[in-house]
Amino acid sequence: MLLEPASSPLSDDLDPSVLPVFGRQHRIVRPIVAKALHGICFWENFVLAADPIQGYLLKIDPETDSVTILNAHQGDLFLNVTGLAIAGDTLWLTRDNGIYFCPLNDLDQLQLFVALPYPADSIAVWQSTVYVACQRYGYILIFDAETHREITRFSAPGVGVEGLTVREEELWVCDRTEQTVYCIDRATGELHFSVLTPFKEPTGLAFHPVHGTLYVAYSNEEPYIRDNPNNLDSPYELTLRDRTFLHPLHFHYDPERKLTLSNGFLLEMTYSEEIAPLDDVDLKDLEWRIALPAETDRQKLRSVEPLGMPFTEEIEDGQRVAVFRFEQLSTGDRYLFGWKALLEVRGIKYQYTYDDVHRIPALPLEYQSRYLVDDDDLSMETSLIQQVAREAIGTETNLLRKLLKIRNSVYDRLSYGLTTAIDTPDVVWERGIGSCGEYVGVLLALARLNGIACRTVGRYKCPPFGDRRHFPLEPDYNHVWIEFYIPGVGWLPMESNVDDVGEGGPYPTRFFMGLPWWHAEMAKGISFETLATPNADLEVSIGDLAINHIRFTILGELPPP
Repeated sequence: MLLEPASSPLSDDLDPSVLPVFGRQHRIVRPIVAKALHGICFWENFVLAADPIQGYLLKIDPETDSVTILNAHQGDLFLNVTGLAIAGDTLWLTRDNGIYFCPLNDLDQLQLFVALPYPADSIAVWQSTVYVACQRYGYILIFDAETHREITRFSAPGVGVEGLTVREEELWVCDRTEQTVYCIDRATGELHFSVLTPFKEPTGLAFHPVHGTLYVAYSNEEPYIRDNPNNLDSPYELTLRDRTFLHPLHFHYDPERKLTLSNGFLLEMTYSEEIAPLDDVDLKDLEWRIALPAETDRQKLRSVEPLGMPFTEEIEDGQRVAVFRFEQLSTGDRYLFGWKALLEVRGIKYQYTYDDVHRIPALPLEYQSRYLVDDDDLSMETSLIQQVAREAIGTETNLLRKLLKIRNSVYDRLSYGLTTAIDTPDVVWERGIGSCGEYVGVLLALARLNGIACRTVGRYKCPPFGDRRHFPLEPDYNHVWIEFYIPGVGWLPMESNVDDVGEGGPYPTRFFMGLPWWHAEMAKGISFETLATPNADLEVSIGDLAINHIRFTILGELPPP
C-alpha cells in the first residue's frame, strides 16, 4: 500500500493553533527560598508545605509563587518535618519517629501524639482518623485521634517513601520511588487505580479545596555546570542544585479499558540520517525504510513531514513506514534525510490485576509461531537459559505473576552497564552485566520459554524534562523495552531495566504495565530501520553508511486527558 507523505507546518514559526493553551491547570509553582517541599496540604487557597532541610513551614500562593515563612520563631521545631495535615484548627505533622499536633495559630504548643520505632514519613487526617505512612514498616498505620491507639494498618501500595492526603472516602498516596500516585479506599486499603506522575520523586500531594485540582510536590537535585571565577585553570565545575516545585497532576481513569492516562506533552520529534560511508560504496536502487511513530493508547501522531528529501509512505504489518529511494548511492555522495513528527504523548498505567488474568483464552496459534520462538539469537536452546527459565517461575501459573517473577530474577542477577555490542542471553547471564537491549534479550528468552508471547519495542526517550520547553533536547542513547501479550486483552508494556534500582529489591512496579510520557513508541512488531536492494546483495550495514540524528522539542503541556 503506497501513500503520499502527510505534511503540516512544523517549522520554527509553528502555527500557534496547534500549541496547547496554558493556564492554572498547567502552571508550575516554584516557591522562592524552598530547598525541598514535603507533606503539602491546603489551608484555604494557600498551600502549606514543610521544608525539612531549612526547618521552614511555608505558606505558598499557587497563583503567584508568593511565599510566607509561618514559623519565624520555631525553626528548630520544623527541622526534618516530612508530613503535614490540617484538621479543623489543628496542624498535624510527622518529624523523625514522632507524630505531633498543635493549634494552627500557636505553633509553640506542639505535642507528641505517638512515637514510632521507625521514621514516620507523612500524615493525613480525616475527622478523628489519623493515617501515617512508614516505609520501614511497609504499612500505612491508622490511629484514633482521641485514644491515640492504632486501629488497623494497610500494606503500602509502593516500595518507596510515601506522602498522603484524604479526599472523602479515598486515601491518596504518592510514592517517591514508584513515581506514582495511588487512589485507595481509606476504609479497606483496596487499590482503586494508580497514576504515573510526569516528574520524578513526588514528595507530597493535596487537592485544591475550590476547583479540586490535585497538586503534587517534587523535590530532588539536578547536576549543572557552575562557572567558578576563583578557579582560573578549570573554572567550569560539575555540581548539584535543588530542584523543587509544585505541579498539577491531571489524570483520567477508564475502568472499562482498565487504564489511567496522566499529564501529556506535545513534542516535535525529528529523526534523520546523514550519509557518511566508512568505506567505498556503490549501491543502485537502494530502498531505505524508517518506521514512523506508532499510534497507541498513550501516543498520537498529529502530523509528519519529510526532512531533506521526499518519501513515500507504506503500511507494513499495520505500522506506518517512510520509504526513501536512491537510484545511485556512491562514495562521496552526501545526503540528509528523515522525518519530523508532531506527537502527543502521555503517561499510562494499565490496571490489570492477577484475578483479571486468572482465566484467559489460549494463546492464538499465529502468536505462538511468531512470539514464542527464538528469532533473534535468544539462546533459548541452551541448557543454561532453559534452567534459568524453569527456576524463575517455580510453580507459578498466573501470567502476570510469572512475568513479575521473571523480571525480578533478571534484576537480581543483572546490573546495568553499557556494552559495545549486544551479546546473547547466555553470555549476558554469565557476565551479570547488561545494556537495556541485553536485558530485553534475557527477558524475551525467559518469557517465551514459559509460554508468554512478547516482543521488543522502543525506540527513543525524550529527555524527561517537561519544564524545559521550546529548547532542542537530544537523547544520549536509543532505548528498547518489551511488550507482552495477554490473550483476550492485548499487548501491554514492561520496561527492561530502569527499575533495577537496588540490590535484592523490592523493585518498583511503576513501569510494569505502564510507560511515562517521555517514551516515543516506534515499530510495533517490525524493524525500525532497514535497507534493501532489488537483488538482495546488500552487505553494508546502516551504521557503516550513515550517522543518525535524533532531536526532541517539548512545545507545551496538553490539556487534561
